[in-house]
Amino acid sequence: MDLLDDTIVPEHAREVKRAAREFAEEQIEPNAEEYFRTGDYPWEVLEAGQEAGLIAQDIGEEYGGKGFDMYQVLALAEEFYRADAGIGLTLMLASFGCEIVEHYGSEEQREEYLRPVAECEQISGLAVSEPDTGSDMAGMTTSAEKTDEGYVLNGEKYWIGNAVEADWLTVYAKTGDSEDRYSNYSMFIVETDTDGYEAEHIPEKMGMRASKQGHIVFDDCVIPEENLVGTEGGGFYMLADFFNHGRVAVGGHGLGLAAAAIEEAWSFVHDREAFGRNVSEFQAVQHILADMRMEFEAARALNWRAAQKVADNEDAGFWAAATKTKSTEVANFCAERGMQLHGGRSILTDRRIARVYRDVRIPVIYEGANEIQRNLIYRQSR
Repeated sequence: MDLLDDTIVPEHAREVKRAAREFAEEQIEPNAEEYFRTGDYPWEVLEAGQEAGLIAQDIGEEYGGKGFDMYQVLALAEEFYRADAGIGLTLMLASFGCEIVEHYGSEEQREEYLRPVAECEQISGLAVSEPDTGSDMAGMTTSAEKTDEGYVLNGEKYWIGNAVEADWLTVYAKTGDSEDRYSNYSMFIVETDTDGYEAEHIPEKMGMRASKQGHIVFDDCVIPEENLVGTEGGGFYMLADFFNHGRVAVGGHGLGLAAAAIEEAWSFVHDREAFGRNVSEFQAVQHILADMRMEFEAARALNWRAAQKVADNEDAGFWAAATKTKSTEVANFCAERGMQLHGGRSILTDRRIARVYRDVRIPVIYEGANEIQRNLIYRQSR
């Protein structure tokens, strides 16, 4: 059963997909259980991915990357997350926020900050969410006050991937107080060794344990004026476009997890006997597997269509929100059904289905909770 076959994948992205699958089989799958158990940051797997030319290669060729497009990033996401979501997230966050700098930053910023990431000498991150504010991007309170020294940042960020590990972050901060709440925010590049930047890992999560998120405190953190990305007041609109692309990739996160759940459930019921019969012979079991497969195929078809729509900028907000919501919720459905088919063994922590069940709860929240996505879907359907 090859649920993530490449027949739906554009031809130019198939080589990347094959390389990602080979890497996942050799480097991610054998290490998944151990990293989930320890919760350690998978530096060795990340470095192997960098050597394989699969990390941070969404950065353009002129800055040292390979210029992977949305289809290639989606192909990576499917394969990495099928192998393990925690390691997969770490690998995909290594260049998080770079797209914003590449699209909106100055030539000097691109050369100084993108090239080391593309050449795997540094890793980056993106700081948006705060302890009391998640999906309301126009409700953040971390401030950046302009002074003679540049900008002074004060406030907190939470749930930030690579907050501790990154060399630099793109940071979303409030720079205005106008009635147009969407024009009050800007994006900045902040090097993590800057005075006034403090970060620590948040408490251990129930899932995706091989990916580390952090709590950042900015305490009179001074950055030079030239670290403003694009124009002051343009941060919200930069993020809105960035998240359209990101949500297609998150759809791929859901697809990889759903595929893992189906594979585990299928294998288990075909190898187990009950009441003198193979469990797969029971019609109720067959119906559950049929429902899992149908939902998965529907989500995958939507996801790859959404990739095309967003790449072509055709009603991108609708398609990004729709595919993120559908794919991540299908992952939850498949994991829950897979747990049920495993019976009592599903609760054993060394079972892959148990890891998947924990992991699927996370993508329905990040990149904008699915309730927020439904608001976007409705508004952009009118």
